[in-house]
Amino acid sequence: MEPVLDFIANISWWQWILGVIVIVAIRDVFFNKHHIITRNFPVVGHFRYMLESIGPELRQYIVANNREELPFDRIQRGWIYASAKNANNYEGFGSDRDFDGTNYIFINNAMMPYRLPEHHPNLKDPYFLPCAKVMGLAHGRRKPYRPASLINVSAMSFGSLSGRAIASLNKGVKLSNAYHNTGEGGVSSYHKNGGDLVMQIGTAYFGIRDKNGNFSMDKLVDLVNSTPTIKAIEIKLSQGAKPGKGGVLPASKITKEISEIREIPLNQDVISPPYHTAFNDTKSLIQFIENVAEKTGLPVGVKAAIGKLDQWKLLAQQMKETGQGPDFITIDGGEGGTGAAPPSFADHVSVPWMQAFKNIYKIFSANKLTDDIVFIGSGKLGFPSQAAMAFSMGVDCINVAREAMISIGCIQAQSCHNNTCPTGITTQNKWLEKGINVEEKSIRALFYFKNFRKELLEITHAAGYEHPCQFTMEDANINLSDQDFTKTLADAYKYDKQQVDFKSMRDLQTCQYLGGNYNQVHSEKQVLTCKVRY
Repeated sequence: MEPVLDFIANISWWQWILGVIVIVAIRDVFFNKHHIITRNFPVVGHFRYMLESIGPELRQYIVANNREELPFDRIQRGWIYASAKNANNYEGFGSDRDFDGTNYIFINNAMMPYRLPEHHPNLKDPYFLPCAKVMGLAHGRRKPYRPASLINVSAMSFGSLSGRAIASLNKGVKLSNAYHNTGEGGVSSYHKNGGDLVMQIGTAYFGIRDKNGNFSMDKLVDLVNSTPTIKAIEIKLSQGAKPGKGGVLPASKITKEISEIREIPLNQDVISPPYHTAFNDTKSLIQFIENVAEKTGLPVGVKAAIGKLDQWKLLAQQMKETGQGPDFITIDGGEGGTGAAPPSFADHVSVPWMQAFKNIYKIFSANKLTDDIVFIGSGKLGFPSQAAMAFSMGVDCINVAREAMISIGCIQAQSCHNNTCPTGITTQNKWLEKGINVEEKSIRALFYFKNFRKELLEITHAAGYEHPCQFTMEDANINLSDQDFTKTLADAYKYDKQQVDFKSMRDLQTCQYLGGNYNQVHSEKQVLTCKVRY
């Protein structure tokens, strides 16, 4: 035994490396039956797969220019990072955007900007920007709700996101008086940090299902009664990443905790069906909405990605005839989002947000239903200029998912679907998740929402208005090819946004249905005392 140990001890480092290379070469040539590259090019072929695995990072930091990356370029991510840190989010030396690019948006500023009158709420709190409409008031719900923030966290489930990421966002929305959509994965302990919740009901009815996986009204009522922060309920018909396809949660991401919350088994993929079993057409959907609203007292809405319009036209017609139906409608863009999906769905099924929204808004406007519905936009609208365009088209609130993730540290590694997210945001790997400092990241989310609202207000005032709900289709231009063919949104999309019943920001501030934890004195102190730890 001793001669063997002496022999091993006398092997130099380069001999060890050479031995490993020889072993890899033998394995590649004689035993590899699956990979052509490594069999034809033993040893060196492995570098191809190594480079491929870090391709997104190489393009992000070395290859791509500032405006080249998708879905969010470096300038967009930089603006979110700077806003979340409450740092300088300006840019110098002019814009580097292509003003002649198709679909480029121009916001039309007024000759005389809006001037805040004496005692205006925004003089003391430049971040106060609630929704101009009240969810559920038109349909007589027992617990109407006015979102206290125009920007809110879109649907992302615990399971898709880590517990610490969910907790960071929920604490962030509490501090910023926004709301937090739970996603279809149920209400977890991480959602219960004080932020307003919009509970989403998906096709699998996670957390509110019976033993057979069907919807349970009793469980929903018990959950709402035991969770006072739930302010509204959203029924997900489809989502932008994969409309008409159910969700998938890989077995690798299902922990004991997720299993208990969702009431699902361990050690196997969970696939949500693409359709609901609680209703099967527009008439039964309306009845389901009314039953849920009656039992819970809460506003109830729907979320969908948009393709065919015939059923939407039928829904609007039935709503007009009955005076019943959803209190809010969330329109998701077909560009995809945080949900993992096959490229064929994410790239080709359902239309992009701008087309989707204008199609749906026109239908409900034609039926004179826009006053009864809060329209929520969801699809890369987490930037003030994009939001201004959306409000010109008729949006009342916006939901952000990926932008909210970026605010708490997402680096767009695009590994959300394989449980290896390096920032710990979209993984159930406890080692990776441990890197999230919940208290710090909640402050980052707070500042992103606050600085977003402040900048959107500044754009609004530049256009001559007090509140973004006052934007009209004439206040934004869209470039259809070059400057000579630039049209207003009204000319391009052939409809006019209906005027929102807005009186003043003071009226919104004193509304009895205002959500969040908004308090004027507390908000003033918050502006002065919130600090970010780097």
